[in-house]
Amino acid sequence: MNAVFIIGIFLSFFLSFLLVSKKQKRLPDIILAIWLVIIAVHLANYFLYSLDYWSKHPHLIGVTAPIPLLHGPMLYLYTLHSLRQDRSLRRKDYLHFLPAVATWIYMIPFYFFYSTEEKVLVDTGQVEDFAVFYIILFIAFILSGLTYPILAFKRLIAHKQLVEDNFSNDSRISLEWLKYWIYAIGLLYLTVAAISMLQDGLGVEFPFNTDYIVYILLVLFVICMGFFGIRHQDVFIADSLHGSVPLVQSKSPVEYRKSGLKLEVAENIHEKLQSVMLTMKPYLNSKLTLNDLASDMDVSPNHLSQIINQYENVNFHDFVNRYRVEAFIQKAAANQVYSILAHAYDAGFNSKSTFNSVFKKLKGSTPSRYMSDLPNSTK
Repeated sequence: MNAVFIIGIFLSFFLSFLLVSKKQKRLPDIILAIWLVIIAVHLANYFLYSLDYWSKHPHLIGVTAPIPLLHGPMLYLYTLHSLRQDRSLRRKDYLHFLPAVATWIYMIPFYFFYSTEEKVLVDTGQVEDFAVFYIILFIAFILSGLTYPILAFKRLIAHKQLVEDNFSNDSRISLEWLKYWIYAIGLLYLTVAAISMLQDGLGVEFPFNTDYIVYILLVLFVICMGFFGIRHQDVFIADSLHGSVPLVQSKSPVEYRKSGLKLEVAENIHEKLQSVMLTMKPYLNSKLTLNDLASDMDVSPNHLSQIINQYENVNFHDFVNRYRVEAFIQKAAANQVYSILAHAYDAGFNSKSTFNSVFKKLKGSTPSRYMSDLPNSTK
């Protein structure tokens, strides 16, 4: 078990070093580096505790008690600023750390005015000076650990919508790995809550140290960070989610009615859009964006987004890929010598995964099965 802790601690510091040594660091890199150091300290603290280090140095008891309150805010801020262009934290971002800071402040008398003997008595439950406080602190841990993943996930969903409103291909700007991180932190805190409920609420006695489950999950989380850092370099290399051109966000029907776009103008733009898609075939450009298409049509990106949402009832991503799917079907049906993937790239897709998911979403079948079911296909 000691090896697991050592690996987790070493890997946390190592990944943090990789992040801070980057030449083109962004704010999310710094946040993640700090978070990894916090995780390393958290793991090291319990590792020393498991080695009975606290009994030899009781003056350190409780120093790291508020650390679990930091994981949720760090996850949320990392998610938030991975989706933004901020170069530094905003003032309101620091408010997320108030519970942890308040906990350390509240425990100042314990740190500086309790003797080592009194600290041991408090830690072992023989003195109940902080009994109620520890219950409140534990509830705060659970609430923080469950609330922040939900907030981060909502941010991620909003970002996904923003990407689909502006980009026709999203394989290089996908943040699926971040979704799994959010799931992992939520699972970690759910595990803590479940174990605590079983032990303290129902009196279940486990034949092993349940703390190991939680810390093994934390080590696995760090290992996953390292894995995604290698497989998905968006984690450790500054990406270009945002360019110099502002992104457009789709609006509700009520908001669109207030946009000031007259019906006659809107219909003209829609007719022009259909003509451009059929004659110029801009969807064959795998890097096509809303701003690119708006520029080709000499219209406002906001107005073009409104037209696509109102008249086509889809976002920009689905609108463009609808044409790509039809182009693929025509190409694949006319020439069965080339592979399905070759025709997909020729139709404007830039990755196999995006092509498969879009095709199944629009046609309800895999590309190979759909093509094999066509009347003129070679079985």
